[in-house]
Formats: sequence, structure tokens, C-alpha cells
Amino acid sequence: MEFIQQNVKLTSAEISNLWATYMNDSGSICHLKYYLNTVEDTEIKSVIQYALDISQLHVNTITEIFTREGYPVPHGFKLNEDVDVNAPRLFSDTYYLNNVNQLGKIGLNAYSTALPVAVREDVYSFFSQCISESDNLIKQTNDILLAKGLYIRSPYLPKPESYDFVKQKSFLAGFFEEKRSLIGAEITNLYTNFQRNALGAATLIGYSQVAQDEEVTQFLLRGKQMANKHCEIFGSFLKESDLPCPMTWDTEVTDSITYTFSDRKMMFYTTSLIALSVGYYGGSMSMSPRRDIGVMYSRLVAEILKYADDGAKIMIKNGWMEEPPRALDRDELSKK
Repeated sequence: MEFIQQNVKLTSAEISNLWATYMNDSGSICHLKYYLNTVEDTEIKSVIQYALDISQLHVNTITEIFTREGYPVPHGFKLNEDVDVNAPRLFSDTYYLNNVNQLGKIGLNAYSTALPVAVREDVYSFFSQCISESDNLIKQTNDILLAKGLYIRSPYLPKPESYDFVKQKSFLAGFFEEKRSLIGAEITNLYTNFQRNALGAATLIGYSQVAQDEEVTQFLLRGKQMANKHCEIFGSFLKESDLPCPMTWDTEVTDSITYTFSDRKMMFYTTSLIALSVGYYGGSMSMSPRRDIGVMYSRLVAEILKYADDGAKIMIKNGWMEEPPRALDRDELSKK
């Protein structure tokens, strides 16, 4: 088995997922090291340390795999280039805890996509372990959030007397006919998309305060405004069905304007959040039978794709975008 494994090349799916994981975890190390230096609550500090240990293990494992393959290790993000771990506090402990909770959920989503396309035993085992670690991270942060009364539960639904079948085509309506109340899947997605955007808005407020480049600052402020607008839209659908909206996190940002993270790191994190939003909105659209909700998600996707394109242009202009693995350009090779 060892001989076979040593002679099996990494597939494009394995390389791209390992590369993306390295980039994300090297960036997370910068965040988490800074969080550890400024967090005050001991329980929250312990879960941040656990998240940091996971990220460092991932970076080391991927470095070993790429080195054995003779594949270049990404530059990623460095503690001596992309963060001042001694900078003043930018976010509260509550923000840290919710942010790490979201990191666990984002990781679980990414690894569950990477695992099915991993064939080589070492890569499959790696992503399988990543899923287990993300599961544990979510559980730990959930437990602390619950213990501190900070966990925000999605709305409850009444118990029906029995099962039933849809009898009217108006179940799909949402524009001219009378709108039905939201179904559970629609509520879940509206609620969680609101939560993610609320946390994202707080993140971008903090980033905009410490950004060095004016163009980056304006880009981040534009993202904050967009996230707040999306929260208002999701909230309006929830209120139509007399459902509560999650809380916002703007008050969890301090007034620090001291350099904390590099502009490159903050732009990468922001564009990564945009990419995740496209996926979340697409999934939400597929689970929303009501036509007006589907149209709403498609409109928001178009909006954030334009924002993502503008972000990519800023990164390319400044030489900040590290090129991901790609196929050979045969036409270009033939010209040499």
C-alpha cells in the first residue's frame, strides 16, 4: 500500500482543495494569534487556542504533502507580514467567540466538499480528520455560547396535528397572489444568512478602521453597507411572518485605528466571505419554493458578484492575489 501511495499523483481536485485549505488556515493563524493576545475570557481563550492548533496542524500537514510531491508550497499569510499580534483590541470577546464558531462552520462546509473528491489515502484521511476537528470546534463554541447566554437560536415552529400535502399553486406564489407564510427551510436560510451578514458587517467595520490604503477602506465600507442592506432584506421577510430577527454585532467593534492586519489579508478574507455568500445564497434559492424569495436571492448574488469582481481587481492591481493551481496553457507553451 505504501508503494502504491507514493506513486499516485495528486489530482486537480486534491491539489486545489489542499491549496485553498492552506491559504485559509495560514490566514486564520494570523487572526487567531492576534485574538489570543487580546482575549480576556479564559473559556473563550481555550477554544481560540484549539482553533489555532488545528490551523497550524493543517498548514504543517499540507506543507509535508506538497513537499513530498515536489509541488510548490503557497506563500499564504505570515505572522511577520500580515498581522501585528500586539496591536490594541479591535473586537470584543463575544465577537471572537462567534467568529471562531463561524470558522468551524465554514470549515465543515469546505471539508465536506473536499472529502468526496479525495482519492489518495493520505489526502482522504486528512480531510476526514478536518471534518472531525471542525465538528468539535463547533460543539465547543456552541457550548460556550449557550453557557454564556449568547447563542442565538433560530425561530421555533408550531407542531402540526399531522402531515399534509400542498393543495394550491399559490404555495409557489410571491408576487401578485397572496403570499403564504414561510416554510422551515426558508426561515432557516433567511435567519442564518442574516446572522452571517451581521457578523460580516461588524468585521468590515473593524477592518475599515485599520486599513492603510484608501481604496481598500472604501471597498470595505461598501461591503459593510451591502451586508447591512442584505440584513434588512432578510429581516423584512422574517417580519412578514411575524418572526424575530437576529441581533447585529456593530457594538462589538472597538474604536481602534491602529494597524492590525495587512490590507492584503483583509482583502483576501473579505473576498473569501463573498465567495461563501454566493454558495449560501445559491443553496438558499434552491430550497425556497416561493418565487419572490428565489428572485431576491438571484438579485443579491448578482450584486455580490460585482462586488467580488471589484475586489479581485484591487488585489491584482496591488499584487496581492496569489495564483491558484491551474491547467497548462498549451497555446502559450506553443509560442515559446
